[in-house]
Amino acid sequence: MKKKVLWVAVALMTAIGFGACSSDDNDEPLSNEDNDRKDISLTRSETELVNSNNDFAFNLFRKVTSQKSEIVSPISITYALGMLNNGAAGETQAEINKVLGFDKTGADGINAFCRKMLTDAPKLDKLTKVMIANTIYMNKGYELKPDFVSKANTFYDATPETRDFQDGKTLSVINKWGSDHTEGMIPEVLTADEFNPDAVSYLLNAIYFKGTWAEKFDKGNTQNETFKGYDGNKQVPMMHQEHEFNYTESDDCQALRLPYGNKAYSMTILLPKEGKTIYDVLNSLTAESWQQQYQKMRNAKVDVKLPRFETQSDVDLSKIMSALGMPRAFDDALAEFPGFCNAPTYIELMKQVARIKLNEEGTEAAAVTVVEMGNKAHLVGNAVFHATRPFLYVISEQSTGAIFFIGQYMGD
Repeated sequence: MKKKVLWVAVALMTAIGFGACSSDDNDEPLSNEDNDRKDISLTRSETELVNSNNDFAFNLFRKVTSQKSEIVSPISITYALGMLNNGAAGETQAEINKVLGFDKTGADGINAFCRKMLTDAPKLDKLTKVMIANTIYMNKGYELKPDFVSKANTFYDATPETRDFQDGKTLSVINKWGSDHTEGMIPEVLTADEFNPDAVSYLLNAIYFKGTWAEKFDKGNTQNETFKGYDGNKQVPMMHQEHEFNYTESDDCQALRLPYGNKAYSMTILLPKEGKTIYDVLNSLTAESWQQQYQKMRNAKVDVKLPRFETQSDVDLSKIMSALGMPRAFDDALAEFPGFCNAPTYIELMKQVARIKLNEEGTEAAAVTVVEMGNKAHLVGNAVFHATRPFLYVISEQSTGAIFFIGQYMGD
């Protein structure tokens, strides 16, 4: 539905102008030889920030989860809102800081965290491709505040671009930016009905991830097997291998970590025990319990079965983020963004489009978060591990524990 004023877009992309993208330009090696793992060094306070942001990730997914397969990128939302937050003030900024888990450090803490991840995350593994890009598109007639532009450049590599949103081309420009910065995985960020030519601006963040399993699945072992979905049994292509992996279990679930490349990144799969559901597991997840589970993992020979699947989500984040604790930003009467531009603004629309493809070779995932700003004046041991029922999955960076993607597979 077209609105008089549009939101700011961001997800793995933040847009007003053309943002910069971070990636490793070196040719990918054919093996892990000469591919030593690198870690991101964090101070104690930075570690606390990552944990708080991971709490946001789990709180977010609890709001998103439904009876179908879903995927979201919490860190993409952090980038989009982190960039916009430099134009916020008062209670609006305080709410954004708290929801993202940075209430102790404020906007400066979000900026520093985003800068460090943008700079370091792409360099950790030559076999894993990570790209983070941000951009801002500004409508003709509006002008960003100089301090906001400076911080967008310094911390987010985002260079704002002014366009005439009435030119009939801006929607295509935004969607092309999203496609270009997700290797074509997200070809459409905004539909024609969602795009608002009267919007003040669009902020976008894009995140792209492509990792090759450290231990690939043999395609010859993949067979159609029964997956016990909540809405009935289905036949899905089930991959199979037996190897040593990090593994643990609790009363609620089994946990398996499948590393990529040099193990700088990994996917952790949380498979509910028989009689339990993914909601039982999700409701118990916090940054603390997530960290404890990580620490309990031990090397074990595991018989693994995992579906080959592809999931795409298109999530309206406006009500979700408001419910998580930042309603003022979406309220045209209460929103405070005096440091953003030369007009009184608020978030009219916020959404994220995300997609994941998982197969025998590895995982490819991408997300784009979009935030549309509206003008007030106009008004996001040995074990058997057979994932034959709904499960959760988390893609994270090893040294910090920062969550890049979280999703669920329901068999659809």
